[in-house]
Amino acid sequence: MLVDTCVLYPSILRDTLLQLAERGLFQPLWSKDILDELRRNLVDRVITAESFEHLVGQMAIAFEDSCVVDFGHLIADMKCEKKDRHVLAAAVAAQADVIMTFNTKDFPPNATDELAIGILTPDDFLLELLEASEAVVLSVLRQQGNRNRRPPKTIDEILNSLMRGGVPLFARAVMELGT
Repeated sequence: MLVDTCVLYPSILRDTLLQLAERGLFQPLWSKDILDELRRNLVDRVITAESFEHLVGQMAIAFEDSCVVDFGHLIADMKCEKKDRHVLAAAVAAQADVIMTFNTKDFPPNATDELAIGILTPDDFLLELLEASEAVVLSVLRQQGNRNRRPPKTIDEILNSLMRGGVPLFARAVMELGT
């Protein structure tokens, strides 16, 4: 699954997704172009350049086969929104079956159907994971509150942050489970 820049931007969502990927629930994919766009959006507004380099370095170590390369020749042929052609081209090169993005309108069916690439929002994707692997998802959310935080965050605090991070349906579904 290729992960668009907008999905990697909210730190709480990025952390949740990467923790789920580390548990083997999916294989995240991205490209240097996606990470460069993330850098432009995060550095100096949200984190320092050093923190960003550390983050990307840790992502590369944890997911060493996740960076898609050699797709530049495909970009011009993509039929989606011009600014997102690199995303669709990377998905094609990686033979990804799904792009996870908040910007679903930028990837219309006429651009993706013939390529057999689906488009999912993070909310929809996380809801699918919750249904398929509830115990693992709940475990990740519980552990997320305890990692690198003083004081630790409760699961309700994590879920409220995820709501603000763009996945309100998922957060509500977890809340309804009574965790």
